[in-house]
Amino acid sequence: MQPEAKLVSHDPVWQSIRLAALTLANQEPILGSLIHACILNQSRLEDALSYILAQRLGTEETPSMLLRQVFDGVFLATPDIGVAARADLAAVYDRDPACDSPLEALLFFKGYHALEGYRIAHALLGQGRRPLALHLQNRMALAFGIDIHPAASIGRGVMIDHGTGVVIGETAVVSDGVSILHGVTLGGTGKQVGDRHPKIREGVMIGAGAGIFGNIEVGPRSKIGAGSVVLHNVPAQCTAAGVPARLVGPCANQEPAREMDQSLGEASE
Repeated sequence: MQPEAKLVSHDPVWQSIRLAALTLANQEPILGSLIHACILNQSRLEDALSYILAQRLGTEETPSMLLRQVFDGVFLATPDIGVAARADLAAVYDRDPACDSPLEALLFFKGYHALEGYRIAHALLGQGRRPLALHLQNRMALAFGIDIHPAASIGRGVMIDHGTGVVIGETAVVSDGVSILHGVTLGGTGKQVGDRHPKIREGVMIGAGAGIFGNIEVGPRSKIGAGSVVLHNVPAQCTAAGVPARLVGPCANQEPAREMDQSLGEASE
């Protein structure tokens, strides 16, 4: 079947990505093989993700072809991953001015790749396949520079921008609509076990290099300034910044995770 024949789809997100891929293949022939393998030879967004992630994470000992079979099975058994992947893709395209299309994020953005890889590892952990889930965590840390424990809980419509150096611990919770920039750590405070990582509520924006430590809560639609070290709860719709972080006032942005305004005072005009 020719790639063009697969354009008919009931999924407008996937149809849009395929149309963009056809255009890109014509504009940049050197990427033609990549675009056909990742997009045009696939039937669904889930299939494309499965292929891309297997290629990025495969090794000589765990070949990409075998990982692809595992990933396909996870997508089949856990259809919610596909729903979350579409919401995450929309979040990247909506919030990142460097992203010109969902196709770019799907092909090239490692923050998106790591997040969807985490979703597969999380599902595998839920199936009792802990060693494989931890192997994928390790591979993603090596391949993407992003370390997300498969037991963490992450909602939909999340953006990990750039992503290098992001660490999300085992009992961390990241709710829907959160934006996380590079170098962010959601960590514990020592050797204690149990529920020991931060709870990031809906619509929070966490600036680059920020560290949030311990079983504390960052309330909905709050903002954490770049480079801050947060050790105490942050109320809803507030801005916290500094080392150690202190409240600097209410968050001037109605939707900080979507607006991506890095200032700590009034919202930009």
